[in-house]
Amino acid sequence: MFTGLIEEMGEITGVTDGVDGRSLRVRAARVGPTLMSGASIALNGVCQTVTDLPGPTEFAVTAVGETLRRTTLGSFRPGRRVNLERPLRVGDRLDGHWVNGHVDGTGRILEVRHEGRDVSFRVGLPPGLGRFVVEKGSIAVDGVSLTVGEVETDSFRVYIIPKTRELTLFGTYRAGDEVNIEADILAKYAAKAMAEGGRAAGGRGTEGLGAWRPQAREVFEAWERGDR
Repeated sequence: MFTGLIEEMGEITGVTDGVDGRSLRVRAARVGPTLMSGASIALNGVCQTVTDLPGPTEFAVTAVGETLRRTTLGSFRPGRRVNLERPLRVGDRLDGHWVNGHVDGTGRILEVRHEGRDVSFRVGLPPGLGRFVVEKGSIAVDGVSLTVGEVETDSFRVYIIPKTRELTLFGTYRAGDEVNIEADILAKYAAKAMAEGGRAAGGRGTEGLGAWRPQAREVFEAWERGDR
């Protein structure tokens, strides 16, 4: 589990294809020395397992076929910079939002807009993901926890503070760049629950909401009675 607060930008130093997948070697001066074999690490929002420690500031991960199909890791080459974050520890502050490191798909930077000191990015959504994105909700782009500014049919806009541009890849993005996107896990569970409610009621779509209304009413009535 991650929070979407990037700790360091590392650099890809090697890419090797093998029978188990594609091995990526990463140099990270701050994060690298703290890792051990078997530990988890997020690369541009993709949760990976450390498979090797080739040097004091280097680590390696192996991306399997599903990861290469779903994320941007298949395009990584030596010299590329990557956002890095270690997992959340019990007792740590949750300053971003719950980020699983399980990327839903890739989108593209459609526009970079400068308005005075403000910089915003419009990001295209992969098919089917728009229903999980809401204005002022949370979303992870290349592992960075962000608040959605506005939502359009197939894209959303985020507003980036100077510190985020300094510490993450948002300081390098240009229109056309491909990024990993992970929707808020709460939105995905809510959508699944609504869909299952609709099937239980023998209907689909908005009928799912109707199926949940009696249960929601019972909960609220119990709360008012003090049935905690």
